[in-house]
Amino acid sequence: MSDTESDIVESPDQEESSPPDPEQVARSQAALAEVLRFGDPVLRSPASPVENFGSGLVGEIERMKRVVLDAPGSGLAATQLGILRRLFVYRPDQGDEVRVVVNPEIEWSSDETEIGLEGCLSIPDVALEIERPVSIRMRAQDENGDEMVIEETGWTARVLQHEADHLDGVLTIDRTNPEQRKGALRALRQGESYWPPNLEDEEHADHEAPEV
Repeated sequence: MSDTESDIVESPDQEESSPPDPEQVARSQAALAEVLRFGDPVLRSPASPVENFGSGLVGEIERMKRVVLDAPGSGLAATQLGILRRLFVYRPDQGDEVRVVVNPEIEWSSDETEIGLEGCLSIPDVALEIERPVSIRMRAQDENGDEMVIEETGWTARVLQHEADHLDGVLTIDRTNPEQRKGALRALRQGESYWPPNLEDEEHADHEAPEV
């Protein structure tokens, strides 16, 4: 995993980008400094439903959009900024507009599942294999309180599930298999990075860890 610890799952067809300039690096570091890290009890606390869609919520959303863009990332849950409200932002692809999801509930998920590599900016330098449903349907509200339904498949469905997990106090380290969980916890205690052993030789040298 690179030092860009943004909360993303990289799109499979995402093109390699040129090295960031110093200003971009500074913005990224400032944004990531706002994100809570593994071990902070807030990350384990379930978020409360959003009931007030006033100016306070608008301010929180604008902050989350700024962080996810500056990181840069593909998703960010409110709890990762210490805000215990059921709210997250995401963008399906790096060039897309940031979308807002309030009070999300997954009302259907496919029987078909797949294993994918995920990281998390709250658990930097750790990549884990996570099995999730391939397709989901999520009922939620937008930033104005209007109801909406989101149906996604594949990579974007994975992003949505990852962010929804955050709002329930669930992290990637809870979703992986026991062997990888043990290895990741050991690496975190020792201040090291972690990549699944079965992928290390063939992928680690050529890819950044996909982070949600």
